[in-house]
Amino acid sequence: MYVSARTDYAVRAMLTVTAERPRLVKAATLAAVQDIPLSFLQGILLDLRRAGLLHSFRGVDGGYALARPAEEITVGDVVRAAGGALTTVRGLPTATATYHGAATALHDVWIAVEAAIEGVVDTKTLAELSTTQVKRN
Repeated sequence: MYVSARTDYAVRAMLTVTAERPRLVKAATLAAVQDIPLSFLQGILLDLRRAGLLHSFRGVDGGYALARPAEEITVGDVVRAAGGALTTVRGLPTATATYHGAATALHDVWIAVEAAIEGVVDTKTLAELSTTQVKRN
């Protein structure tokens, strides 16, 4: 699995919003705390909002808040919102990869890799990661 900067930033931003709840968090604060370029982050926040993971509130006291409880948002949700598919083969969805001859069984390997990744990112919630961080400090 390749984790792009966009995906990494999205997860970090969501964890920061999780840690600050119930307070609203401004985009500029997220950018500063996580060392993410603000202009890049704004596009990511828009995608997270469109995916139903964040709510945004306008105004002086505005900012971002989780759209659902942290216990219901998985890392996989965030990854998909920020970057699309969890795995691809040659830039296409893993399930569409086709092989012939000696390489026929390779399709099953890529499907198993995708399932293994899903098994991790779709079971780790923002709440669990936030709790883990608090315990370490």
